[in-house]
Amino acid sequence: MPRHLLDHASLSPLRPEAAEALDVWNDLAARGEIGDPSRIHAEGMRARAALEQAREQVADLIGARPREIIFTSDASESVTAATWGAVRHAVERGITPSIVLAAMEQASVRDSSAQFAPAFGGEVVTIGVDRVGRVDLEAMFAAITPTTALVHLQWGNHEVGTLQPVAAVVDRCRELEVLVHIDASQAVGRVPVGFDALGADLLSFSGHLFGAPSGTGVLAVRRGLRLEPLLQGSAQERGRRSGLEALVPIMGLGAAAAALDPLRLQREEQQSRALITSIINLATAIDDVELLGDPDIEGRLPHLACVAVGGVEPQAVLLGLDQAGIAAHSGSACASEGIEPSPVLAAMGVDAERSLRFSVGWNSSGADVVALRTHLAPIIAGLRALAG
Repeated sequence: MPRHLLDHASLSPLRPEAAEALDVWNDLAARGEIGDPSRIHAEGMRARAALEQAREQVADLIGARPREIIFTSDASESVTAATWGAVRHAVERGITPSIVLAAMEQASVRDSSAQFAPAFGGEVVTIGVDRVGRVDLEAMFAAITPTTALVHLQWGNHEVGTLQPVAAVVDRCRELEVLVHIDASQAVGRVPVGFDALGADLLSFSGHLFGAPSGTGVLAVRRGLRLEPLLQGSAQERGRRSGLEALVPIMGLGAAAAALDPLRLQREEQQSRALITSIINLATAIDDVELLGDPDIEGRLPHLACVAVGGVEPQAVLLGLDQAGIAAHSGSACASEGIEPSPVLAAMGVDAERSLRFSVGWNSSGADVVALRTHLAPIIAGLRALAG
C-alpha cells in the first residue's frame, strides 16, 4: 500500500540535494578527510570552508548576512538561546526582565520564558488571540514596558496556520528599543523570509521542517547585537554557541537551503497552497467539519490546515487514516501521560480536543489529496455510526 505523508509540518522528508550532501560528507568523514573547523590543518580548513559556505547558503535563504547565522541543533535550542540571551541582556543593564508573548506560541517559547524571566524576578505576560488565532496587537503593544526584555511572536501558527502581524510588531519594538524574536519555524522554506528587511533582532527555525536533516537549526542574530550564549565552554560560532558544529548535518542544511532559489520557493508555495485548498474543500464538505484558523487563504501559511471534527475522537480518525496509508496529525499535543488538549486551540476559544491537522511539503502531490478524499469521509462516518 502506498503511503501518503500529510504531516510535513512535523517532519518533511530529506530533499535529494540534502541527502546527496550527507552522502558526500559522510564519506569524507569516514575517510578522515575532514576535521575540526577551528583547526588550521588541511582537514580543518576544508571543514571551515564548507561550514562557511553552508552559512552563506542559509543566510541567502532567509535574507540575512552570513555573520548573523548561528547553527544550532533545532528551533527549540534556538528559541531557548534567544530567550536566555535577551533576559541576561536586560539583567546586565539593571532591568528586572519581563517577557511578552502570544498565547499560541510553541512550547519552547512558553517554557523557556517561564523558566528564565522569573529566575531574575521578572514575569511573563501572555497576550490573547482571536478566534482565528491572531494575536491582539493592541494588547501586545500595551503590555510592552521599560522592563520588557523580549517580545516573542511566531511568523505563522504551527497548528492552524494563521499568519501573525510580524512586521507591525517588529516596527513597534524597534521604536521602543525592545528586543523582538520571531519564531519562523513554519515559515522558512515555505514562504519568502527577509530577516534583515524585517528588522527583527532574533529569528529561529529548524531544518527538518523543510527537507533538511533533523538535528539542524538556526538562530539569526541582528548584526551588532551581542547576547550571552546559552551553551558555555568553548568559542565555536564566533563565541555565540559552544560545542563543535554538527558539520555533516549542516552540509545537508546548506544544500537544502541552496536548492530553494526564489523561483523554486515560489513554485513550491503555489503548489502547497493549491493542495491545501483542495484538502480544506474536501474536509469541510463533510458534515460537522469546520476549518480552524483564518479562512482567508492569504492570511494563512500555504502548507497546513486544521479542521475540527464533530462527534468523533481525533485519535480514532488518525488511526483509521494510518491504516489507509495516510499520515496526519491531531492539533492536540502528545505528552508522556497521553493526549492533552491543544493550548493553541484553547487560547482561540475553540474545541481543543476535536482537531485534525493536515500539512503538505516539497514532495506532496495530487495523489495525496485523492487518497484523503477517498478515505476521510468514510472513516468519520464509520466512527460516528459506532458512537451511536
